[in-house]
Amino acid sequence: MGYNQKMYGLGSKRSIIREIFEYSKTRSQQIGAENVYDFSLGNPSVPAPAEVNNTIAELLASENSVLLHGYTSAQGDAGVRRVIADRINAKFNASITPNHIYMTCGAAASLSICLKALIEEDAQEECIVFAPFFTEYRVFIENAGGKIVVSKPMEKTFQIDIADFESKINEHTKAVIVNSPNNPSGVVYSEDTVKALCEVLKRKSEEYGKVIYLIADEPYRELVYSGVEVPYLMNYYDNTLVCYSYSKSLSLPGERIGYIAVCPNMQDASNVYLAVCGAGRSLGYVCAPSLFQQVIARCIDAKVNVEAYKENRDILYDNLTSYGYECVKPDGAFYLFVKALEEDAYKFFERAKDHEILVVPCDDFGVSGYVRIAYCTDKSKVIGALPAFEALAKEYK
Repeated sequence: MGYNQKMYGLGSKRSIIREIFEYSKTRSQQIGAENVYDFSLGNPSVPAPAEVNNTIAELLASENSVLLHGYTSAQGDAGVRRVIADRINAKFNASITPNHIYMTCGAAASLSICLKALIEEDAQEECIVFAPFFTEYRVFIENAGGKIVVSKPMEKTFQIDIADFESKINEHTKAVIVNSPNNPSGVVYSEDTVKALCEVLKRKSEEYGKVIYLIADEPYRELVYSGVEVPYLMNYYDNTLVCYSYSKSLSLPGERIGYIAVCPNMQDASNVYLAVCGAGRSLGYVCAPSLFQQVIARCIDAKVNVEAYKENRDILYDNLTSYGYECVKPDGAFYLFVKALEEDAYKFFERAKDHEILVVPCDDFGVSGYVRIAYCTDKSKVIGALPAFEALAKEYK
């Protein structure tokens, strides 16, 4: 055959999340969208802040169109990178410069670039992820030539199991991905967890005489509730790269804009940054969307209405637990991680479908027997789904 069979496999079978989302669209056409309780896709339901739309209009009206829509430097506009570096430094007491920032087409590009920059092809290098984990990590790691290694979480809390994590590190370990707030659990890793994680990394790096990199995947950093703090991993471990996206923090998922930040205290930081630039070049990710680079620079302190997500969380968590569901109460993101009412999460998913409830079985996230509910939807949809969730629970009683 004249095409790549591995790529054919990825293209012919969507992720489980996308499969359910496509089913939802078909089902909505059949019975009406108001009758389908779709909690599959993490697509923000809170609108972008008003200043984002206002800034877009101002830029389009006042800027030179050729410049506005033209190429920036491959790694991003220098002025934009300066604004982002200054923002990081002010917020986290860091010492980032514009030459530690690489503008990207969202977090997926950030992760793909970092993994490509770090993993040596044909060297049998491994990348550790913490279950439950975003399903596409497997695709990104394997595409970079690495092997995914899954560390199991603590039961009930879904914090990192430090002993299990340490047992997974060996001479082939090249990187570790940390996603906090976590997709799909909504858990924020505590400072104690982060400190313990970083101590293990420091000790193991010394033991094996090599750098083990930490990749912080942070698209949900700003989506936290009740004053919960998300530790900034660069402040705990020097060999850290931060992958950030404005998809959730500014409700701009379709605009694909984010960045990579390389810790200036990293070993060979300047060379790692050049490897990031080279990986972006090799993957065709140079020059992130020019217009939205400028938008981000002008809206760097804007925020979405996180309280709307918190309200949905509280409605779902309080009611589902009262019906007998076992849930992890999320401190961030917009997902509820729910234990299926039978051992097989896929069978539970099919029974939920009979009630027009669409949730995501989480076996592909590295944890069996759970489903993910993305509550980034209208409050009316959340409230409307409650009788269906209650009826489903009663079936199991």
